[in-house]
Amino acid sequence: MKIVETRHGASLHTIEIMLTSTKNPLVKAIRKLHTAKGRREEQLLLLEGTHLLAEACAVNYPLVTLCCTPDWQQSHPQLWQDATPHCQRVELVSASVLKAMATTVQPDGVVVTAKSSFLAPPQIPCSLGLVLETLQDPGNLGTIIRTATAAGVDGLWLSPDSVDLENPKVLRASAGQWFRLPMSANANLSQVVRQSQAQGVQVVATLPKAPLSYWEIDWRIPTLILLGNEAAGLSSELTVLADQAVQIPLGQDVESLNVAIAAALIVYEALRQRVGGTGNRL
Repeated sequence: MKIVETRHGASLHTIEIMLTSTKNPLVKAIRKLHTAKGRREEQLLLLEGTHLLAEACAVNYPLVTLCCTPDWQQSHPQLWQDATPHCQRVELVSASVLKAMATTVQPDGVVVTAKSSFLAPPQIPCSLGLVLETLQDPGNLGTIIRTATAAGVDGLWLSPDSVDLENPKVLRASAGQWFRLPMSANANLSQVVRQSQAQGVQVVATLPKAPLSYWEIDWRIPTLILLGNEAAGLSSELTVLADQAVQIPLGQDVESLNVAIAAALIVYEALRQRVGGTGNRL
C-alpha cells in the first residue's frame, strides 16, 4: 500500500493511494492463481472473502498479499488489524479491481494470497481417515473437508488426478475448515492403505452392492474409509485392498448419492458409535 504525505500550511496529511486500474501488474499476478498451473508455479493460493481470511488468521496461516476495498477496510477494522501485520504487501483497491482479481461473481471486498503447501500432512495410523479417489467437483471436496473436520476425521488423502486441493472453490466450500484438517495429495493411495493396515487400521470401501449397510460395522476402531469418483466409484486397485465393504441403501430407481452426502452419512455414523459407545450391527 502506497502512502503519500502532503502538507497544507502547518498541517501534514497522510493519503493512502488506491489501485484503480485493472491493468495493474498485481491484477495479472493474482489472476494467475485462478489456475492450478499458476498456483503451482507461484507456490501461492488464493483466499477470497472475509470468512476465509478470518479462519486463516485464526490458525496463523502464512499470508502474502492482501487486497481490499476501502469499504471493506472500514467495515472490518479488527480483521484488518489482525491480518495486515502478517502480510508482505497490503493494497487498497477499487471495487472493479477487486472483481478482476476474484473468481467469485460478487466478491465481498477482500482477496488474499497465501503460501501454498503449508497444510499439516495426515499421519499413519489415523483414528478415522478418508481416502478420496478421482474426485472432480471442487464443491464436493470442500464440503467433505468441512464435514470431515466437524465429525472428527483426523486425516484425508486425495489422489493426484482429483480436483486441485488448493482450488479456490474447494477452500470456499470448506467454510474455512480447509486450514484445520491434515490433508495431502498422494500418488500412491494403495501404499497409504497398506501402511495403515500394517498398523492395525481397518480399511472400509464404499461400494454400491456391498454385503453390509454402513451402520452394520464397528466404527469405533481405527478406520480408513475409501470413497471414489462421483460417477465411477472406487477403482478395483483400491477395492481389493479393503477389509470391509459397505453400501448406503437407496430407494428404488435411485442409482447413487452425491459423494459429499455419502461421506457425511458414514463419518457421522462413525462419530455416533464412538460418542455413544455402541457397537456394530445396530
